[in-house]
Amino acid sequence: MKIALIAMSGVRAFNEELTRLGMTLPGFVERSKVIASLPSLSLLTLAGMTPDRFEIEYHEVADIKDLTVLPSCDLAAISTYTAQVKEAYELSQRYREVGVKTVLGGLHATALPQEAERYCDVVVVGEGELSWPGLLKDFEKGCLQRVYKPDGREFDLAESPLPRFDLLKPEKYNRLTIQTQRGCTWKCNFCASSITLTSHYKIKPVQKVVREIRAVKEVWPHTFIEFSDDNTFVNKRHSKELMRALADEGIRWFTETDVSVAEDDELLSLMRDSGCAQVLIGFESPTVEGLEGVELKTNWKRKRFDHYKAAIERIQSYGIAVNGCFVLGLDGHAADTFDRVWDFVQESGLYEVQITVMTAFPGTPLYSRLQDEGRLLDPTAWEKCTLFDVNLKPKQMSVSELERGLVELGQRLYSKEAKRARTKAFRNQIRRSTMRRQAERRENGN
Repeated sequence: MKIALIAMSGVRAFNEELTRLGMTLPGFVERSKVIASLPSLSLLTLAGMTPDRFEIEYHEVADIKDLTVLPSCDLAAISTYTAQVKEAYELSQRYREVGVKTVLGGLHATALPQEAERYCDVVVVGEGELSWPGLLKDFEKGCLQRVYKPDGREFDLAESPLPRFDLLKPEKYNRLTIQTQRGCTWKCNFCASSITLTSHYKIKPVQKVVREIRAVKEVWPHTFIEFSDDNTFVNKRHSKELMRALADEGIRWFTETDVSVAEDDELLSLMRDSGCAQVLIGFESPTVEGLEGVELKTNWKRKRFDHYKAAIERIQSYGIAVNGCFVLGLDGHAADTFDRVWDFVQESGLYEVQITVMTAFPGTPLYSRLQDEGRLLDPTAWEKCTLFDVNLKPKQMSVSELERGLVELGQRLYSKEAKRARTKAFRNQIRRSTMRRQAERRENGN
């Protein structure tokens, strides 16, 4: 039997005017292009736990309009972002019309399984590793269930299969993904990440991570890794063990984390020595007012706001670039927020910046709250869940102010002059830090 693993990979802004005005700026789309071009680690992981008696192919679909011939298969497993879920539904229906069974899973299907059921044969809710083996057995017997869900079970990352990186054509990508942990200890109201799939924060054993990195190196010698984690350095003990293990692997890597890494010089040294090129940190707001209510469990980020700029300087002094992420349109954001972001970037010396608009993804506390408040412009306009399209009523500005502010701020931040200035400042900072550390070592007789 043949299985087609199909990733919907083309995330783009829905608003054509927004695309024309601002999204054509290279800096505006760099991060979104990277995300869209990353292979589906979830599908590759399921492939790694699929018995050899099945024939497997991996495919990516950027735009369903361009898919004139369906990849042949007996079972189509489709992975997608919320922004492209309607295209995934269309693809699933096309397969069903020719008698091919279809499976949909992931964050969107987990949040809205009843919606997904209308367009496919099988919905997988939660962590796919828990359901895939049983699903395949049922498929062979011809008795597939409509919905597979874990029923309170949690997948142990110590049991993680080796993803099938050999199914890829690595030359298509500028980085490949590996997961070192799943979940997050913080609970931001807008987050639609793996906390939707699991209620626990859990780590993958270091030897498992190293094994996966070596598997990537076998198919792609020019290895650049993105750790597809929600927050890589929550568990500092595990983090340091991982960094020491990576030091001899000769790779460069990128990840997302929180600002607490700046509090641990040993960790920063290990990150630098293991090949860390850049970390993305969600600062979310250039003002303390904007952080109020962002986290549901604790105001952790708000409490650290006064240390943001010092943290950026500390991290970048180790030669690790910081990509600061800001979410525009938070309830605490007024119309002056765009200028405040610009000022923060200039004053902090951030190497790179990512700006998005507040987006209410299905299944998140933010979506439920805004729906109750009547602030969703179109509750099922999933195609606008791109992080760049506005589909809600901001609290302290109009929709047009938020859209215009996003574009104008992007034009300022991502101009050639601004990017050149940030690069120069970063290099000068590294030079000063290197000279200072050399002087300190001489003073200490080392």
